[in-house]
Amino acid sequence: MVVLKSLHPPSEGVRLQQADTTAVVDRKRLGSGTLFVAEAHLSWFDGSGMGFCLEYPSISLHAVSRDLSAFPEEHLYVMVNAKLDDEAEAEQLDKASDDEESDSDDEDLGTITEIRFVPSDKTRLEPLFSSMCDCQALHPDPDDVHTDDYEGEEYDVEEAEQEQGQVQGDVPVFYSYEEGLSQLTSEGQATLERLEGMLAQYHMAGVRNDQPSAQFEDEQRFCTAD
Repeated sequence: MVVLKSLHPPSEGVRLQQADTTAVVDRKRLGSGTLFVAEAHLSWFDGSGMGFCLEYPSISLHAVSRDLSAFPEEHLYVMVNAKLDDEAEAEQLDKASDDEESDSDDEDLGTITEIRFVPSDKTRLEPLFSSMCDCQALHPDPDDVHTDDYEGEEYDVEEAEQEQGQVQGDVPVFYSYEEGLSQLTSEGQATLERLEGMLAQYHMAGVRNDQPSAQFEDEQRFCTAD
């Protein structure tokens, strides 16, 4: 038997309210009532003020179903990770008093409830779905892993840059001619000028670039005379 309680309809954070909506819980019709899509929870009430509320973290799936082969009317399909009946409520009370929890998958079997909300105005299905998406986004799953909770090793940017600089220090650095001159000290510039003066008199492979000296010409004439 589905548990219906005497509850007050939400008065704050109501995103959408849809009257003339039939609730079907596990193929059992509860009659026509009003569906409230509020920021705190999703709730449905019949004409007598009896109804039920669903917490968004307990809703594992919601969608607009237009498959008439699965259900004779288009509806808003909601899957809940709980049973909305008297036995399930008694089991929840027993579990609340028991501090030990088990991770066995067997305990999760049979804890799914399928709920179908069938509005008389089928054009309201999309707005109902969108409102549910917005409200459910306000209640993220606490089991989700967030980047802010990362407990791994921190990345030190300054230390990484220093290490990268040390690695790059072992790699030869090449300059253009103008850049190389700007890097020389006054002593280095003097040495460079001296070397350039020496090399200006020679081509590659030690071949003289200037005209033969007078001494060389005299020696050449002497050798020719012999």
